[in-house]
Amino acid sequence: MTQGAQDPAKPLSESAKHRPVVYDIARLATRALNPNPNGIDRVDFAMARHFLGGGRRERQALYCSLLGPRLAPARRAMQAVEEIEACWRESVSPESDPAFEGVIAALGRSGAEAQPARRIVRPRLERAPQNWSALRRWALNPGESLAGVPQGAAYVNASQFLLDKPWFTKWLSGRPDVKPVFFVHDLLTVDCPEFFWEDEAKKGPRRLTAIVRLGAGAVVGSQTLAKRLRAFASSLGRPQLPICVASLPPPPIFAEPAEPDPSLADKSYFVVCGTIEPRKNHLLLLNLWRRLADRHGAATPKLVVIGKRGWLNRNVVDMMSRCPALRANVIEASGLSTPGLRSLLAGARALLMPSFAEGYGLPVAEAIAARIPVIASDLEVFREFGGEGPVYLDPLDGIGWLHAIEAFAQERSSAREDALARVSRVRLGGADAFFSALDGFIDAL
Repeated sequence: MTQGAQDPAKPLSESAKHRPVVYDIARLATRALNPNPNGIDRVDFAMARHFLGGGRRERQALYCSLLGPRLAPARRAMQAVEEIEACWRESVSPESDPAFEGVIAALGRSGAEAQPARRIVRPRLERAPQNWSALRRWALNPGESLAGVPQGAAYVNASQFLLDKPWFTKWLSGRPDVKPVFFVHDLLTVDCPEFFWEDEAKKGPRRLTAIVRLGAGAVVGSQTLAKRLRAFASSLGRPQLPICVASLPPPPIFAEPAEPDPSLADKSYFVVCGTIEPRKNHLLLLNLWRRLADRHGAATPKLVVIGKRGWLNRNVVDMMSRCPALRANVIEASGLSTPGLRSLLAGARALLMPSFAEGYGLPVAEAIAARIPVIASDLEVFREFGGEGPVYLDPLDGIGWLHAIEAFAQERSSAREDALARVSRVRLGGADAFFSALDGFIDAL
């Protein structure tokens, strides 16, 4: 649905039905340096494929070279997107993923075998040549002038990358015919600056301010975020900023059938997925796992922590590496492929998501799509798309989380069976509905 946009019942002129699009790949082109995608990358990647990969629109890509923002043909940009997909190994089988195999091996160890700290990281040397080659290709590419942006085009940006830099956005001031459309992932740097590096806590609000002041419209993944963005825009004098609400679809692989790895048939483990940073509340889980180890000894379920190390996480890293009870029961994995993550979820007792705040929380949607039980923080956005599927707990309710984990870890867990039944009834929005809403919004501006 859209808010503040043109009445969808009013017929559009023929010229407005398929507005030309310039899609911003400036951030995406740098992600070849990362071993795997995060939530923002997944949205950016899906939108790049949609807007650059085909259809009836005239389309181009905007990227950032040493000369500043430049234009590239859609076909060339799509080649870059596919190269980045190859760097991320999005199409490999789990068995071809060293990080996945490392997690499987670690889950199979117990007792004295499990005592060394277990951090599984995809080797940098394995991916360095391909990744640097992909990045250099764009940094040194002179491209074409932004004067080539078609009249009345939509400039679509899903990453907010460089929006805090006036030199990157000044071209928009000279092109009032262009309709900038921004995907807004969250307002967390405004609402929760304490969870970010001080510099990022300053840059984030500047990016959001640029979106409100420059944007012909904004796209968000939930009504919860739309309400918050509306309040923020109103505080800057734009209460009528057009906002499109389109529920984010998880990547299709999570809805595909998957069998747990046979070697994990008798293993009890949980998964938490996300960058290791304070907002994700990993510290709660680590303290709970130390308590679980005290209570259950060798029968303690394992915790697989999937995600790269982010910021302000020294206490979490120290605890994982120095606490003997955690070294035996917690596995940290960075660089896991998406197929590897899907396979691990298939055998998990549940996905755990104890975040203090989220813009959306794509791992929860991915687990629901995979029909895996979810224990998550009681956040408004989770309830909006997850309905009655997940088990909701306050992120500060340590005892409640402990009891839920113990209940789900049991071999014949009625609590887990109930959660499976609830999750199976949740219906998430799909890619067709998401892009249909987005296309209609852009064409109606």
